[in-house]
Amino acid sequence: MCNESIKINKAVETTGMFGGKFLVVHQGHVSAMQKAASMVDRLHIIVTYNVELEQNSYFNHSVITPISIEQRLRWWHEITKDMSHVSIHAVEETNINNEPDWESCADRIKAVVAKPIDVVFSSEPSYEHYFSRLYPNAEHIVIDPNRQACPISATQIRNEGAMQHWQHLPDVVKSYFAKSVVIVGTESTGKSTLASRLAEYYETCFVAEAGRHFYEAIGAEIVIYEDFAAIAYEQKYKERQARKVANKVFFIDTEAITTQYFSMAYLDTRQAVLDEIAKLQNYDLWLFLEPDVEWVADGLRSFGEVEVREKNNRLLKGLLAAFGIDY
Repeated sequence: MCNESIKINKAVETTGMFGGKFLVVHQGHVSAMQKAASMVDRLHIIVTYNVELEQNSYFNHSVITPISIEQRLRWWHEITKDMSHVSIHAVEETNINNEPDWESCADRIKAVVAKPIDVVFSSEPSYEHYFSRLYPNAEHIVIDPNRQACPISATQIRNEGAMQHWQHLPDVVKSYFAKSVVIVGTESTGKSTLASRLAEYYETCFVAEAGRHFYEAIGAEIVIYEDFAAIAYEQKYKERQARKVANKVFFIDTEAITTQYFSMAYLDTRQAVLDEIAKLQNYDLWLFLEPDVEWVADGLRSFGEVEVREKNNRLLKGLLAAFGIDY
């Protein structure tokens, strides 16, 4: 068995392999990958997967939901996008009598690497038994077996939750686990104020209402049919950007169902495109604000009468009910 202090010194190009299920990718994985990548000319990251086994075993008592192979591949591609000598591969695992079939998996790994593997990297000294048999011409280099560089394991994250180990997650993984809270309501119910103050309290970001910015840029709330799809698209883009920098949670002022409500309130028109966008939404928590605070005329509002506010409130609640939204 070799360890990470050994240096690779060959005249020909060296090929390394670093594999795992990576459920969840954490900073320890990234640190090991970076060290491995510095020791060979080309590094192949192998992401193994077995959907049934993962659901029944790895996520059976987990506080997080199963993570798809596509998501794990995407994390690694984002993390290594500037490392031209690093390649990412997915390799499906098979089992024999509920035990990993290391031999067939090794055959598939060799096939995707398509070159002799000179070095196999891991963080587990116990894997020497398998690697010496499956990769007899490769050195096994163990990187940080005691997890001193990053004291965390994927098992801990699955069992205790991503929030508990936030500092050990790469940024691209943090965005996956960030919780979204959307705030909805009719005009002048305090959505913008609440979103910004919650974000300040939780030291994170919020997404301002795209519609307000849209009409402020025009200088007046002169509404036409095409506005609403443009507003919904801009809102979704801003949500995506906010998720990337969120500190565990982020807050959103208004979404596509509320935008649909405004289309119906202003134009008496329900737009199919807004319904389709609404079907794709997936927020962790909805907060509904009743129109029980004073209506404030700010130049971009139109429905100040009490009866109209109550009618619009019922309209929005009806839309939320039609989409099965709990708030």
